[in-house]
Amino acid sequence: MKNGVRNSLLVAPMPTASTSQILGNNECFEPYASNIYSRRVLSSEFVVVNKHLLHDLTEMGLWSPALKNKIIYEDGSVQKILEIPEELKVIYKTVWEIKQRVLVDMAVDRRCFIDQSQSLNIHMDQPNFGKLTSLHFHAWSRVSNAGVD
Repeated sequence: MKNGVRNSLLVAPMPTASTSQILGNNECFEPYASNIYSRRVLSSEFVVVNKHLLHDLTEMGLWSPALKNKIIYEDGSVQKILEIPEELKVIYKTVWEIKQRVLVDMAVDRRCFIDQSQSLNIHMDQPNFGKLTSLHFHAWSRVSNAGVD
């Protein structure tokens, strides 16, 4: 770019739960924390299912109340449910089942397409000083070693 660009400030993705829930989506670019969860509002409580998983399971003829209860029992994970095909288990991992370094790497990879800033949540089941420090240094080394053209 020699002289700049038009509309230079358009994208600042951040994980905003309220807007995404209103529109029936997940927060920004983040993986789902659970494929099924309860949502409470003033007047009631209802179950929310990952709409993409629900669609795929329905198309395959696998969705049932019994399967829903198994996903609930597994805290929203599909990894240990025998009826669910392996190809869906790969697609529908929760944030707890994805290495956080992978999420950091994806954030680094998309940074040149974001004109303001991005926010990213990190999820660790049992965080400690070593894990957090390692992840911070990994992120720092990826950013400092990757030039932006």
